[in-house]
Amino acid sequence: MTRQDIVDRGRRVVRMETDALAEAERRIGDDFARAVETIARSTGRVIVSGVGKSGLVGRKIAATLTSTGTPANFLHPADSVHGDLGMVGASDVAILISKSGESSEVLGLLDHLKRLGVCTIALTSNVKSALARHSDVTLDAWVKEEACPHDLAPTTSTTVALAIGDALAIALLEEKGFNAADFARLHPGGALGRRLLTRVSDVMITDKVPVLSATATMREAVVLLAERRGIAIVTETDGAVAGVITTGDLSRLMEHEENVFPIPVRKVMNTRPKTARADELGSAVVYRMETHGIISMPVLDEAGSVVGVIHLHDLMRAGVI
Repeated sequence: MTRQDIVDRGRRVVRMETDALAEAERRIGDDFARAVETIARSTGRVIVSGVGKSGLVGRKIAATLTSTGTPANFLHPADSVHGDLGMVGASDVAILISKSGESSEVLGLLDHLKRLGVCTIALTSNVKSALARHSDVTLDAWVKEEACPHDLAPTTSTTVALAIGDALAIALLEEKGFNAADFARLHPGGALGRRLLTRVSDVMITDKVPVLSATATMREAVVLLAERRGIAIVTETDGAVAGVITTGDLSRLMEHEENVFPIPVRKVMNTRPKTARADELGSAVVYRMETHGIISMPVLDEAGSVVGVIHLHDLMRAGVI
């Protein structure tokens, strides 16, 4: 076997799984919507179950649901008849995964769940199977064949089941209005948690905010620019922001003016500066800074008054970038 033969085999597997996913997308319809609505209305948890490779997929689906705002537990069918069925309540919804839909372990669990009054969702490649016929909702995970050359090892079927599980989780996330802040609360550890949990109020400078009166001259602005990291915020008498002056504005002014000191700040300032709110996520501010090529912003409260200043470098140190 040549290296090219190996490459071709790898590409064949990816191509087969890609085709299977395209077919899975085509088959998503009303039953998928019913499944999402059923879970969204439920006051209990989602119980996910399957055996073998389907069980491994089920564990991942349960984890993804939980991390995106839909509490879920994995229940192995064998363990369910040895006490673990006690975790299931009538208000729960069960997702039962089986390619054939005829797994004796999964059908046994289905019987127990029906006795408890639990709503069941089948995730199967065989919509005519016993699992599909006796479940309340069926999600069609049909695949033409496995990528295994013997059509035996679960490959395309597990890829499709996993993708449908992800689709459920994200559709539920959007249905519930689960946002980045909610996600951060469930992921407080590591860089991801730090990035999502950091708000402007956590990082902004509130001591000696570089504020100038709208009647000031560039002499006063130059002092602030030197002492306060290159930004001076010009305010009106009522505290509202009139404009912003940066070291870049000063440099451009000095290119055509020999004496910049007596010039009123009103003639130099940017009257439409980008601003931040104290309660917004640092990641949102980073996006605006990068989009507009700026490194600092005034921070305003709900009334529009200046309460601080935020710098890109402080956001970097906080791990937002």
